[in-house]
Amino acid sequence: MGKLLTFLLCISLFEGWMVMSVPYDHTASIECLSSPMESLYKGGIIQNSEFNSGLMGWLVPGGVKAGVSSSPSGNKYASAMSKGQPSRSVYQKIQMQTNTHYALSAWLQISSGTAEVKAMFQQAPNGAYIIGGTTVAKSGCWSMLKGGMTAYSSGQAEFFFEADGMVDIMVDSVSLQPFSFAEWKNHSRLSADKARKSTVKVLARGAGGVPLAKANVRIELLRPGFPLGNAMTKEILDIPAYEKWFTSRFTVASFENEMKWYYTEWKRDHEDYSVPDAMLRLAQKHNIKVRGHNVFWDTNNTQMAWVNPLSPEQLKAAMQKRLNSVVTRYAGKVIAWDVMNENLHGEFYETRLDTPNVSAQIYQQVAQIDRTATLFMNEYSTLEWAGDMTAMSSKYVRKMEEIRSYPGNAGLKLAVGLESHFSTPNIPYVRATLDMLAQLKVPIWLTELDISPKTGPYQVEYLEDVLREGYGHPNVEGIVMWAAWHKHGCYVMCLTDKDFNNLPAGNLVDKLIAEWKTHPEAATTDADGVAQLDLVHGDYSFTVTHPSLQSPTLHTLTVDASSSALEHALGIQD
Repeated sequence: MGKLLTFLLCISLFEGWMVMSVPYDHTASIECLSSPMESLYKGGIIQNSEFNSGLMGWLVPGGVKAGVSSSPSGNKYASAMSKGQPSRSVYQKIQMQTNTHYALSAWLQISSGTAEVKAMFQQAPNGAYIIGGTTVAKSGCWSMLKGGMTAYSSGQAEFFFEADGMVDIMVDSVSLQPFSFAEWKNHSRLSADKARKSTVKVLARGAGGVPLAKANVRIELLRPGFPLGNAMTKEILDIPAYEKWFTSRFTVASFENEMKWYYTEWKRDHEDYSVPDAMLRLAQKHNIKVRGHNVFWDTNNTQMAWVNPLSPEQLKAAMQKRLNSVVTRYAGKVIAWDVMNENLHGEFYETRLDTPNVSAQIYQQVAQIDRTATLFMNEYSTLEWAGDMTAMSSKYVRKMEEIRSYPGNAGLKLAVGLESHFSTPNIPYVRATLDMLAQLKVPIWLTELDISPKTGPYQVEYLEDVLREGYGHPNVEGIVMWAAWHKHGCYVMCLTDKDFNNLPAGNLVDKLIAEWKTHPEAATTDADGVAQLDLVHGDYSFTVTHPSLQSPTLHTLTVDASSSALEHALGIQD
């Protein structure tokens, strides 16, 4: 496969300033290719990014032997052989700028087997290491690493790759593109406008199809199209203020614990669904969609005491009972299932049953019972931290492909669930990881978003950064926050106080909800009876008044990504 390149220059307005910027490039690949793609952004600030000039601009660390090789097709790349572990690549010195996001990409191959490879930044003067991205590299083909980092101060850094084994590291098509904070936010805003809005033409016509020129059209958004939700707790059943606060804001909910196995069957053979049943009825009353969280949880420390001593056959029977019970009960009533929660970090069921493909089997059984729900692979640290080698995007992709390739699973309605429990978010890494996971061609949701209180005064700022990053990414289809209310406090992040008065994080959420619902509230049709409207996706009502009409007429319309290609006749008849 030849090298590919997209490189454009755009000029746009952001917050009153003229911002000249290279557009962000969402290009990503989860395939291991015979030849790497060309460097994104022509390499950005990386010198000699494709090694066409030997090792010019690159340095060789001590204990490493390096050179430039050519493939049979003539493609040149750097190869480095280390004497110790971890293996090191050639490196380059980079001058980092204050308050700058850096988008990183590279293509990697190793000499034998497979190895986990990290992109590393060592910053002066304290020599601190920052992991900018990871991938599982293979011999015989090229794997893409996509990531990034943020520099909050200026200074020199060394940029290189390291592998966890005694292998030669081959590097090609390296890119490091800087973006100012303003440029980055502008990219997100433009992407959100493109992904979340459509330009709609509505046609108002009276009796006999006559265009209603200068008709007044009043527009009301009934329900936003982008799902934004929060975790819900059982306290909502007894506190009207909690119910009012929650249902006036969110369109989707996950029950924090109340649908989990350890809640519904804490004691063996004593099932109790009364609480989740009541919570579901409350959600339905307010037209709030519910995610099923979860069927099973695959980590050791989340199992009930009675489960641990079961024999493999007893455990299999208990699992079958649980699956049939919860999925049958809520089939068609929930929009999604977190099927085998955290099955990258956990392997409780795989180990106890001595069945490596148990996750794939469970997904299949859930799909057979509930044919309408989307089945999520819900995991943490894939998005939050580049240093968690257990949950890196390439391993997430591999696990989902294992589930999808299991016999009978080809048609599963799978989705990516990214828990998103952040401390200080690495925003360029977040966007790059979403780019990579988007190549699975399934929906992506942020499913349990919160920001650690350890971030102190930056908690609200970081929450806004991540919410905007998710909303602005073209492949993210929903966000659920993990800010469930308890009388004794919140799990990590609180949006309100005990009396349901907003805290600063809650004020931010309200601000974004209002912003993301903003739309023209009135319009006047032209001589052809047409009004062209830029509308955020969602369900709308249109009320049309005109001197020729005896009374206003009301019509409803769902605006989505397909709406721009159509003209929507309001079908008004006198």
